[in-house]
Amino acid sequence: MSKPLILISNDDGYQAPGIRFLIDCMKSIGDVVVVAPEDAQSAMSHAITIKDPLRFRTHTDTESYKEYTLNGTPVDCIKFALHRLMSRKPDIVVSGINHGSNASINIIYSGTMAAATEAAMGGIPSIGFSILDYDSKANFTYARKYIINLVEHVLKDGLGENIALNVNFPKEKGKEYKGLKVCRQAKAYWKEDFDERLDPRNGQPYYWLKGTFTVYENNESTDEWALENYYVSLVPIQFDFTAYNKINELKNWEKS
Repeated sequence: MSKPLILISNDDGYQAPGIRFLIDCMKSIGDVVVVAPEDAQSAMSHAITIKDPLRFRTHTDTESYKEYTLNGTPVDCIKFALHRLMSRKPDIVVSGINHGSNASINIIYSGTMAAATEAAMGGIPSIGFSILDYDSKANFTYARKYIINLVEHVLKDGLGENIALNVNFPKEKGKEYKGLKVCRQAKAYWKEDFDERLDPRNGQPYYWLKGTFTVYENNESTDEWALENYYVSLVPIQFDFTAYNKINELKNWEKS
């Protein structure tokens, strides 16, 4: 039996400690292909590049490990890997480990999770991994066994059509996590503000986006509760945005 073929990407760029750790984990499971952005592409969501040419570089090309970088977004990386670089479809796509939480509403903005959902759209089981730690020296040690276990589960059992997993790790506290919690996405919102400053060269204002993350519920069934209580959160996600509970009600508008 040949080894599983694993495609890896992220949104923090190919040199980020998170993806280097994830690569090391995946090498223990199968053959690995990495296609990651040259530079950080955080908060790019599902953006694709259509106004500029894409260029890739080969860093490593061996039988069991290949690594490329692309001057594009995480979704560009997945598309380019699947439709240009790889000779066969990967058995699984893993994205991350993102430096910073992608729990709750953060998934909407996340390039890490967009890479995972792009793969799921193509019928490939996928997992996005993130840690609630923005430090470049974040400690991923306690995440390893969960990463390997979840990837092996998905390779063995699959996920079903167009499903991806959103996995978040709490910031480590020098001890093992309490365990894994299968959750739903918590209701939360970013209350944005813009910090205004003046350009000393021309006196014109410029702005930096900032905001406060507000969680509206503290329910044991949510990912935010799991992270707050030192559990690893797992949320199964899909990209069908249809509000099915509103379809029948809105059908009345067809007659107006």
